[in-house]
Amino acid sequence: MTRPAPEDPRAARTRARLREALLAECAERPLEEVGVAALVRRAGVGRATFYVHYEGLEALAVDACADVVRDAVEALHAWRGRPDPVHAPPALAEFFASLTPHSALYRSLLTPGGGGPLGRVLHRDLRAYSLRERELAGAADAPLVASAVAATFAGVLADWLHGLLDAGAADIADQVWQLLVALHASR
Repeated sequence: MTRPAPEDPRAARTRARLREALLAECAERPLEEVGVAALVRRAGVGRATFYVHYEGLEALAVDACADVVRDAVEALHAWRGRPDPVHAPPALAEFFASLTPHSALYRSLLTPGGGGPLGRVLHRDLRAYSLRERELAGAADAPLVASAVAATFAGVLADWLHGLLDAGAADIADQVWQLLVALHASR
């Protein structure tokens, strides 16, 4: 098995500066109004440097929001033993509450129903994690349940961010948790 080459620290710092600049820009205006010129000025890098690292603003935005995907996957799996079928793990409620500062950016990348570029990343990563967990448990229905879990979570998250579901962070965490527990128990 080969290991991936270690990342160049300069490239990692540049991408981090670009992500930080994008989040700062999106705190002031919608992603659709952010321009590459203002972004690279804020990041202190050249326009060509931006394009060395990203195809465009959407690719940068998805990268900047990738932590949200990791946080969601971790929050959904932040329990051990037998899950409480009614109340979500505290990490899941904390996850939903943490979305507020950049919710406009997340809405631009995650369309209702769970689509969009961030929705695709969320679905892919959550499905892979869920599939791995189900296979380790020896569940014969692992692919089906993994797909259902990923689609359900991405869809509920997106609809909640878009205001289609009227619930606070703790309530939506409990509600989506109950759905996911039911999916795992149904097969």
